[in-house]
Amino acid sequence: MKTVVIGRTGQLAHALARLDPSAAVLDRSQVDLASPETIWPALERAQPEVIINAAAYTAVDKAETERERAFAVNATGVGELARAAADLGAPLIHVSTDYVYPGGGDRPYREDDETDPINAYGQSKLAGELAALSAQPQTVILRTAWVYAPWGHNFVRTMLRLASARDHLRVVHDQRGQPTSALDLARACLLAAQKAAGSSADDAVWGVTNYAGADETSWAEFAETIFSKAAGPLIERAPVVERISTAEYPTPAARPANSTLDLARFTHVFGQAPRPLSEALDEVLTMIRPEDVAE
Repeated sequence: MKTVVIGRTGQLAHALARLDPSAAVLDRSQVDLASPETIWPALERAQPEVIINAAAYTAVDKAETERERAFAVNATGVGELARAAADLGAPLIHVSTDYVYPGGGDRPYREDDETDPINAYGQSKLAGELAALSAQPQTVILRTAWVYAPWGHNFVRTMLRLASARDHLRVVHDQRGQPTSALDLARACLLAAQKAAGSSADDAVWGVTNYAGADETSWAEFAETIFSKAAGPLIERAPVVERISTAEYPTPAARPANSTLDLARFTHVFGQAPRPLSEALDEVLTMIRPEDVAE
């Protein structure tokens, strides 16, 4: 099966390239979702049997003022990518976000719950989902949350860097979600690609499926877990975490209080349950070198 990955530099793309060296990885110089005219020629040359889209505009706060660019990449570009996939007869695996949900309530969101994004990034990602499914019905959309990796810009690496310089950190405690290792997300994408390649048009694999780490936590609790595991190997000591409210840490884009996702459909359709946070985080931390922490 020839797998083509769109994107090279992001957390997920890096993980996909690491886990599947045989995949053809197309970087922005070859396929730029902000320039839809680049999509068809590159895919026609690559002749994919399945496409995994690991490219996206992910600057949540900047999207409030760069709304046009966010929609160009996450919606218009994704729609063109899906049309090219349909023309080539290639299933599409596309990664979306918990931010398509409104973020209220006190239970995990199911795939059939109402979508109502509270920020521009979430709105652009929801528009991309709709565009993809309209253009290529044989699309698997994985809605995920709180992605972290041994590389790139993410919460784990930020906390380790801050911990190396500070004894006290203030971290939001009233937002809850499921931290998701980029390595596990990449494995989920590859599993979805494998299953999609052998599925008929009416198979249950198509459409939206939630995928995230198995365990729910807050940002503050996640930070405490990171520090408890990293103290010694990666940082000298665990800083004190002061749990604060969202109101005490304002950001340009609103953040959902509840980002938890019901994972039952993924487990049922793909036959694999997401890993616990402790296990997934251990894998990521062992891949980070002490010299990387200060970067």
